[in-house]
Amino acid sequence: MLQINDALSLEDFHKVLFENTEIQLSSQNLSKIENSFEFLKEFSQNKVIYGVNTGFGPMAQYKIKDKDRIQLQYNLIRSHSSGSGKPMEPLYVKALMLARLNTLSLGKSGVHKSVAEVMQELINKNITPLIFEHGGVGASGDLVQLAHLALVLIGEGEVFYQGKRLETKEAFAKENIEPIKIEIREGLALMNGTSAMTGIGIVNIIYARRLLNWSVFCSSAINEIVQAYDDHLSEELNAAKKHPGQQKIAEKMRNHLKDSKLTRDRNEHLYNDEADKNTYFKEKVQEYYSLRCVPQILGPVYDTIEYTAKILIEEVNSANDNPIIDVENEHVYHGGNFHGDYVALEMDKLKLVVTKLSMLAERQLNYLLNNKLNDILPPFVNLGKLGLNFGMQGAQFTAVSTTAENQTLSNPMYVHSIPNNNDNQDIVSMGANAANITKTVIDNAFEVLSVEIITIIQALRYLKFDEKLSQKTRKVLEEMNKIIPEIKEDFPMYKINAEVKDYLKNNEVY
Repeated sequence: MLQINDALSLEDFHKVLFENTEIQLSSQNLSKIENSFEFLKEFSQNKVIYGVNTGFGPMAQYKIKDKDRIQLQYNLIRSHSSGSGKPMEPLYVKALMLARLNTLSLGKSGVHKSVAEVMQELINKNITPLIFEHGGVGASGDLVQLAHLALVLIGEGEVFYQGKRLETKEAFAKENIEPIKIEIREGLALMNGTSAMTGIGIVNIIYARRLLNWSVFCSSAINEIVQAYDDHLSEELNAAKKHPGQQKIAEKMRNHLKDSKLTRDRNEHLYNDEADKNTYFKEKVQEYYSLRCVPQILGPVYDTIEYTAKILIEEVNSANDNPIIDVENEHVYHGGNFHGDYVALEMDKLKLVVTKLSMLAERQLNYLLNNKLNDILPPFVNLGKLGLNFGMQGAQFTAVSTTAENQTLSNPMYVHSIPNNNDNQDIVSMGANAANITKTVIDNAFEVLSVEIITIIQALRYLKFDEKLSQKTRKVLEEMNKIIPEIKEDFPMYKINAEVKDYLKNNEVY
């Protein structure tokens, strides 16, 4: 059981999303929620508070009568439940709900405690609201996506439950769940905020970390395949640059290759009198960049992922709606904490580095497939009859095509603000769009790496290095042998591609 008590970590999200750990609001946070609610109820008497007794956005100039205040919240939720496109996958919706619940539990939103209690039930019972990918512009936060969450909390809309898409009231009846109570500003507090982009973003980080480790594995295994010199991974060389990510990637690769009998020591081959007598070296003195510069290429990926994780965890532990209820200072502050620029920028940075990772994978793949470059493998790592069979030739097209899509998708959303809402929202973040596109880029990168891994496995079978391989490469080879057949005869590879991609997404290599 995970206690919700102000500060969630990335590890907490991993437990809830991937290990199905249940959550429980701490008594301290429930008290904060109740105190905030009671304070706002009292404070809002005889005052004009945005979204409590006014309209919303450009309609804030209109005062709402006391008798209409509850209907105002219902109207907001229903009118903004206008998303379109693909439904968000349940994993990402669960992350969104956990992010929203944590924000509301800080006691700065003035919501009735039933909001937190029902959200806790939905998370623990894996009831995920139907929320669409398209709709939010990222300031007033993720209004449309979060409206669909609010719609379910009031007992309307649809949910995914036990693998089926149901009317919310049907799922609530099965689990004996009562809708939330609308009292003061529950609709606005649920909808004003960055929890959709942040929830999606946190899942993106978890997958991006896993993806990076698989890229390190591929890079290490290829260094074994070509029997590369090992000094480009040395601590001494990489310490000459002060970037933590570069040093970390080099360290990971050294650890992977520490017991390999294939990587070579430059001292034994080139730093001696015999080598000095040569006038031409058939074997390359230095490897191609896609092999030699991996720490320099993946280092920025590592650093970006870690910094993005820091920013998103800061966001998820922040009050990001409007206005902010300050019980301690007995005041209500109006501002723009719902604006998603922090998250939008990080998502754009993340998709940029993941695109570069997929480009590295595509170049490494090309190196393996082009026998004129590697000079050790048959064309297209073809284990069948040359000319008659095709090896990995067809799969390369898929990897190239997908990499090209990533290159186009990596253009930023952060600077694509379009004024809307009668120009009240005159500059917006497009954070949810940025997070969703990053999700696609990460998924695409797994597809590219799946083709690279299949090719690496074929190359290792051809070369028969066996006991010379590092223990880590041998262990993964053993696992992949259960999934990936030896490709001599041609057959449709789409099922193997999908199975390997699924394995990479759901398994840690380090």
